[in-house]
Amino acid sequence: QVQLVESGGGLVQAGGSLRLSCAASGRGFSNYAMGWFRQAPGKERESVAGISRGGSSTYYSDSVKGRFTISRDNDKNTVYLQMNSLKPEDTAVYYCAAVFLAAPYGISWWDRRQKDIDYWGQGTQVTVSS
Repeated sequence: QVQLVESGGGLVQAGGSLRLSCAASGRGFSNYAMGWFRQAPGKERESVAGISRGGSSTYYSDSVKGRFTISRDNDKNTVYLQMNSLKPEDTAVYYCAAVFLAAPYGISWWDRRQKDIDYWGQGTQVTVSS
């Protein structure tokens, strides 16, 4: 029902910035909590950031707090991840994800819901060089 397509990844030097976009097709975008996960080669997939249905609540992993900002535009069916002060350890494939919610819950649970993701994007590579 929902297709997620990420864009904006690429190669950037340490300290630089990138903005990832995730465009969703299908109806009911505002019924989904949205967010981002990432996975580096040989490592576990980890949560990065999440945002509640209406955008009023956000979640960030400790490793990206203060550097990344998640936002969404429900009129455009798009979620964004602004990544500043990038570090080599941010290198990973970044995946957009959606979780259907019947009610406007907060997003503090985002790091505990990987198994419950309803839709995944195909991923976009972010590479940060030293």
